[in-house]
Amino acid sequence: MMEVCAVTEREKREVRCIVLKPEDSAAVLPEGGKAGECLSGTGVVLGEDIPPGHKAALRIILRGEPVIKYGHPMGRATRDIVPGEKVHVHNVESALRAEWDMAWTPSGAVFREPSGPVPVFSGYAREQGAPGIRNELWIIPLVGCVNEYLKFLAGGYSPPPWIEGVRVLSHPYGCSQLGDDLDRTASVLEGLARNPCAAGVVLVGLGCENLRRVFMETRLSDLRKVRFFSLQEADDDRRQLYGFLDGLAEAAPRGRTEFPLSDVTVGVKCGGSDGFSGLSANPLAGEVSDMLCAWGGKVLATEIPEMFGAEDVLASRISDERVFRAFSGTIKWFRDYYDAHSQPVYENPSPGNRDGGITTLEEKSLGAVNKCGSSPVTDVLAMGAQAVRRGVSVVFGPGNDLISATVMAASGAQVILFTTGRGTPYSTVVPTIKISSNTALYNRKRGWIDFDAGPLLSGADRKETAARLISLLAETASGRLTRNEENRTGEIAIFKDGVIL
Repeated sequence: MMEVCAVTEREKREVRCIVLKPEDSAAVLPEGGKAGECLSGTGVVLGEDIPPGHKAALRIILRGEPVIKYGHPMGRATRDIVPGEKVHVHNVESALRAEWDMAWTPSGAVFREPSGPVPVFSGYAREQGAPGIRNELWIIPLVGCVNEYLKFLAGGYSPPPWIEGVRVLSHPYGCSQLGDDLDRTASVLEGLARNPCAAGVVLVGLGCENLRRVFMETRLSDLRKVRFFSLQEADDDRRQLYGFLDGLAEAAPRGRTEFPLSDVTVGVKCGGSDGFSGLSANPLAGEVSDMLCAWGGKVLATEIPEMFGAEDVLASRISDERVFRAFSGTIKWFRDYYDAHSQPVYENPSPGNRDGGITTLEEKSLGAVNKCGSSPVTDVLAMGAQAVRRGVSVVFGPGNDLISATVMAASGAQVILFTTGRGTPYSTVVPTIKISSNTALYNRKRGWIDFDAGPLLSGADRKETAARLISLLAETASGRLTRNEENRTGEIAIFKDGVIL
C-alpha cells in the first residue's frame, strides 16, 4: 500500500517534486529528498534518499510495465517498484526496439500566433543570403595538414577595424578520404563557407589532397565572397593569403543596419544534460523556437540518435509526406549505423547524464526534443544543405556536441542556443548562447554560461523567461559577445564513418 504523510507532519516533512503530466508514474525532485519526507501534492513518502534531479515512483510499477514521464514511456521496470522508491538504472531499462515503424498521417501542427511585433537586431547586410550577426573573415583548410601553418599565417594578419575577427576553421580531414566521408567533408565545408557570419572566406588546400580545390570551386561557384588557393602552387604564401583577406575585407560592410529577428536562423542543441534539462532549459529553448517560428523564422535541430524513443513526438508535427519519408530515412540510417558497428541503439545516456538523473535514452530524448518547441517540422536537411523553410528543420547529424553544432552552422545557423545541465566550455564558430538548466551551475560557471533557466524549476513564468532570452538573442545578434566569444573558443568537427587510406 502507498504510505501517506500524516497531516500534522506534512508541512515540515514535505519536499518539492515536479510531475510533468497527470499520467506520469515518476516525479522529479529538484532539490532531492530524504527518506521519510513526503512528496508535495502526492501523499507519497520517500523510502530512501534521492539526489537532486533524480526521480521517485508515484505509484506501484510492476516488473515489465512502462515507466511514464513527459506522458510517454521512458523505459520499463526491471523489477517491481513501490511508491517513494528511487527510479533509475538499477530498476529501469530502455525499451527501445531495433526498428521505428510509425506510419505517416498528415499533421495538424500549426504555427503559433505571433506574440507582439517581431523584435529587431542590428546586423550586416550581405550581398547574397541572410544578414550576418558577425563580420568575420574565415580561412577554411581543405586538408588537415595545413591547419597549424594557416594559424601561423593568420596570426600575423591585422584586419581593418570593421572586421570583427579572423578564424581558421581547422579540422583533420580532406585527405585519405573516400566516398561518403569525402562528400560529407566537402558538404560541411561548403555549408560553413555560406554561413552569413563570415563576410569573406578563403579556402586553402595543400594541392595534393583528395578534396581538390577545383571540386570546391565548382560547388561554390555561385558564392562571390570566397577565394581559393593551393599552397604548393603559391610563390609567396603570406602575400597571397593577405591579399585575399584584404580584398574580402574591403568588400565587407562597415556598419550594422536593422533587420527583423526572424532573419536569424537559430540552432538548438543540448550537451552535458542532467535531470533538469528536460524540465527547464530545453522547454525554454522550445518556447523561444516557437516564438521565432511564429514570426516567420527558421530553427534547426539535429542530434538524431537523441531522438530515438521520441521520434513520434517530432513526426506528429510533419504535414508533408516527403518530409516524413526523409525524417524516417534519417532515423533508419542512424539506427542501421549503430547496428553496423554492433552497438545497441540505446547506448546513451553518457555517464555524466546518468549521474545527473537521466536513466534511459528514451528519457533523454523526450527531454531533448522539448528544445524544438511545438512548431511544424517542415524540412529534413543533409549535412551542409541550407535551411530555407520557415519552421523546424531536422539536420542529419549525430549527438556529439562538436559535430552536431558544426552541422547546424553549416546549414545556416547564425547562433546556437546550447542548453546544458553539467556544463561545457565548447562552442562552434558561430555565437553560442549557453543556457544552464539549474542555477547552481550558472553560479559556479559564470565564465561559461550566458543565461540561467534554473528559476523555471521554482515556478518562474516560462513566457516571461523566454522574453528575456529573446532579448539576449537580439542583443547577441547585434554584437554582444557570448561567453564563448569572450573565452575565444570556437571549433568545428566533421562526421566520419569510412576508411582512412
